[in-house]
Amino acid sequence: MTILTKNGTKTFYELSGTLSGKPLLMSNSLGTDLGMWDLQIPRLNQFCLIRYDTLGHGQSDKPNGPYTIEKLGNQVIELLDHLGIEKVNFCGLSMGGVIGQWLAVHHPHRVDKLILANTAPKIGTAAAWIERASLVRSVGMNPVADSAASRWFTPSFFESHNGQSKYLIEVLRKTNPEGYASCCEALGSVDLLQEINKIKANTLIISGTEDPVTTVSDALFMAKMIPNATLLQIAASHISNVEKPEDFSNALIKFLT
Repeated sequence: MTILTKNGTKTFYELSGTLSGKPLLMSNSLGTDLGMWDLQIPRLNQFCLIRYDTLGHGQSDKPNGPYTIEKLGNQVIELLDHLGIEKVNFCGLSMGGVIGQWLAVHHPHRVDKLILANTAPKIGTAAAWIERASLVRSVGMNPVADSAASRWFTPSFFESHNGQSKYLIEVLRKTNPEGYASCCEALGSVDLLQEINKIKANTLIISGTEDPVTTVSDALFMAKMIPNATLLQIAASHISNVEKPEDFSNALIKFLT
């Protein structure tokens, strides 16, 4: 467990797996932390795994917002520079996937292969994100956490894996409201619909067939727009790496090796 301090801002990250292996950086979704990837660790230990907490989340700093995707993307660049890694395989889910798209467009020389899971070039509307940011700043995280299960998991998974599901929802509940709201504002201000055709990296797009947040239609659009893209659909909802960890991990291994 290590902390990078850059310009007075701390980024919490962990290295695991085979440190001499291919580097694979994993970027968390909104309202989670690097622990969301715990189920991938045993299966991906042939890689040098780099997990980190996005600004506003986990043990990374929570500077006052609003944030931008550029700011969140530059957090990754600073971490790669600190680790002496010129080019990395990147896996991001939801917000992490938006960060990955931005990096692949604006810093293409830093991204080798790209995995975009349960994400879209534009998620939701600016008005909805501003409303959510205002909500958590005024009353805290409970309303968002109380409604998360229906967005994140299929009902059958939530019922049969109640402990695992509740753990992630409690991570969301304990997320810093200002950090969360600032990331909401970043998501509300970004629109990469007209830019993702510039992505040159070989790209794997993973979509959850039951995902109500970033739908199969979003994934099909990305697969059409990104020149070197492959689409894989997994029978899961939004947090597909947790709902179907074997399917998710196997897809990454096949794509990266």
